[in-house]
Amino acid sequence: MMNLELKKIKICKATKEQASEIARLIMIAMTDECCLYFCGEGYGLDDFRKMMTMLVEQEDSQYSYRNTLVAMDGHQVVGCSVSYDGSQLHALRLAFIKAAKEYLGKDHSGMEDETQAGELYLDSLAVLPEYRRQGIARALLLATKERANQHGLPHVGLLVDTDNPNGEALYSSVGFRYVGDNRWGGHPMKHMIL
Repeated sequence: MMNLELKKIKICKATKEQASEIARLIMIAMTDECCLYFCGEGYGLDDFRKMMTMLVEQEDSQYSYRNTLVAMDGHQVVGCSVSYDGSQLHALRLAFIKAAKEYLGKDHSGMEDETQAGELYLDSLAVLPEYRRQGIARALLLATKERANQHGLPHVGLLVDTDNPNGEALYSSVGFRYVGDNRWGGHPMKHMIL
């Protein structure tokens, strides 16, 4: 049964003006450890946040507001789902590679692919801690699946950290299944599809 609190939450397309709130949520999804992994020597989480906010504001970034669904409680962004066509990864990642060199002093041009053609890749899913366990992540996942259908993509794919059994359980509960192993952000990951 859906939590009654979810009735006041609205899932909708993100706007450019929500960039800083979305960047904060993306960083929650990534974890501080992963964010710092992408930073060069002498750079920290504030630098990463500034860069991510700029990337969310762009239209040609994998983290663009155009690739984002937000969960709204009134005027507050309380959750987000960032997803894009896996076949566009290389083109969309160029903005991150360029920004990381400029803002974080680190070259990530050799990063391994985390997705491929044939799936809408769920790059980031996060809900503010005080809004968790109310069905918001599940609603964002279902809205992301609908987005895949609208784009004619047969699957939603994602990576979940092998040390995140709660995340894996959430994804499994809506029908995601394990299809292989991967690495991202210095962590072993499981590739799952719906």
